Amino acid sequence: MFRIAQRLGGALLVSAACFAPMASPAFAETSEIRIVKQYGLAFLPLMVMEREKLFEKRAAALGIDTKPVYMTLGNNTAANEALISGSVNVITNGPPGFLTVWSRTKGTPSEVKGIASLLSQSSWLNTRNPDVKTIKDFTEKDRIALSAVKISIPAIILQMAAAKEWGQSEYKKLDPLTVSLPHPDGMSALLSGKTEITAHFTSPPFQNIEVKTPGVHTVLTSEEVMGGPSTWSILFSTVKFKEENPKTMQAFVEGLADAQALINADKSKAADIYLSFAKEGGAKKEDIVALLSDPGTNYTMTPQKIMKYAEFLKTVGSLKVIPATWNEPFFEYVQTLPGD
Repeated sequence: MFRIAQRLGGALLVSAACFAPMASPAFAETSEIRIVKQYGLAFLPLMVMEREKLFEKRAAALGIDTKPVYMTLGNNTAANEALISGSVNVITNGPPGFLTVWSRTKGTPSEVKGIASLLSQSSWLNTRNPDVKTIKDFTEKDRIALSAVKISIPAIILQMAAAKEWGQSEYKKLDPLTVSLPHPDGMSALLSGKTEITAHFTSPPFQNIEVKTPGVHTVLTSEEVMGGPSTWSILFSTVKFKEENPKTMQAFVEGLADAQALINADKSKAADIYLSFAKEGGAKKEDIVALLSDPGTNYTMTPQKIMKYAEFLKTVGSLKVIPATWNEPFFEYVQTLPGD
């Protein structure tokens, strides 16, 4: 087992022809690893890996010439489909989306497993509607933007909050008010005041920019619902890709650990890297450094609150197979970490 555990912890329309794996001799590692990231500070480790060429450095040390290809998109469903088809090799998703794909593919040729957590952080439900003080105050006139209805982290946390407020059978009570928008678009729609969007359940730095705008306030946080910090995003791949390319995956995991170590050690440099990729307006370096220094933001490979998500999804019938323990759906890289 690698010793990583001892270290610091439109839609995508990808055709199989466009991103088909490049031919290589028998028993050779793949010539490319295609990595999908998304928007926001949750994906900073992948931005750092790309900018600092951390995968390339680790691959060279292992004697392989595999090249990384990084792609950015805001559509989890399309990323899931691309991974299963083999069009891409590593994707990110929140614990609910990851667990759903793991459950669906377990024991099949397309089986997926988690590589590691990207980070744990708090997400906020913000609104510009002054009448909304709690989730009980939302009406049919409100629309809540989030990255993906019914399956994203904010969508599931909103359902968990609804179940707590109105009872388990009412967990979908707020679903009709939700609208799928990538994080930057959701923020723009909320702040413009010119669309149907009156609330946005999102992540840093979008949520932080929003609450600095006059008239916007926070209704709910993920920590209130989850009872503490929880993993925001998980990296995962297919078992097939990992078994056929063990050195490539080792280089990726080591590069990820290097990226998280850089972020935790040099927040100024990490902020510069983030801003070079950022699409949202209004973000300043000092603000990003402050967010990276927030105790609620933890760049770690350790998965957190996996079983709490799994148990809720099982209860509402969204998860056919529940893991026996938090680490069952993961590869060996994080097995010895103190997850839950």
